[in-house]
Amino acid sequence: MTKCNKLTDRVAIVTGGGQGVGLGVARAFAAEGGTVVVANRSAEKGEAAVCAIEADFKAAGARALYIKTDVSDKDSVLAMVAQTVAEFGRVDILVNNATPTGGTSRLENMSDDAMRDHMEVNYFASFWAMQACFPHMKANGWGRIITMCSLNGVNAHRYSAMYNGSKEGVRAVTRTAAAEWGRYGITANVLCPFAETPSWEGFKQFAPEAARTIEQSNPIPHIGDCETDIGPVAVFLASEDSRYVTGNTIHVDGGGHINGVAWQMELPE
Repeated sequence: MTKCNKLTDRVAIVTGGGQGVGLGVARAFAAEGGTVVVANRSAEKGEAAVCAIEADFKAAGARALYIKTDVSDKDSVLAMVAQTVAEFGRVDILVNNATPTGGTSRLENMSDDAMRDHMEVNYFASFWAMQACFPHMKANGWGRIITMCSLNGVNAHRYSAMYNGSKEGVRAVTRTAAAEWGRYGITANVLCPFAETPSWEGFKQFAPEAARTIEQSNPIPHIGDCETDIGPVAVFLASEDSRYVTGNTIHVDGGGHINGVAWQMELPE
């Protein structure tokens, strides 16, 4: 993959950057010369990600910092942004990626706690982070917000209402940010990825036949790689190349959104 240092002098926060899509995006940013803040609850995963980024992309001029962050806690999110600005003097790019792991339930059995947990991490955390980053982006006349959502929410897949609802809620907030903040040079877009993540691995173990059917029925019949398939699209949205692109939902899913994936999982009544 050819690198053009599209993110030199840019500072990006990636929540949930210690694994999965977040890690892939953080590495793709670093490969383009970006400074990356890996915000992660797990210190072990966050620090490992930073060490690998600094080792692998030193030649690109990349820098990386781990900030321990619990995105379900507003104070932790605000501290994450404040520490980023204190360390690097700015924040240019925000990737809202952190999400709770797994979980399924029929709608009639869905607990308040499950719904609340997903809303805190998928919806409120992104909302808080956007609000905290806004004044810095506005002052610089430049900003990029990328929110990770899901075909699960767009197509309302069964038995994941807590995930679907929180992702669709933050998709609307991100599009609203695009409408309100475009005048300040800030773009806001949504990515719906289909990639080899810990959550997908968990789904394959829970419903192997369903997972196999989904993968084989995809127009491009394989699962995306977080760094080499999802990462470059995030780089585009984080760079100057996307200056006239805002409010979009882009499916980086090998075409799975065209006719919808074969979501055949069942739960007992």
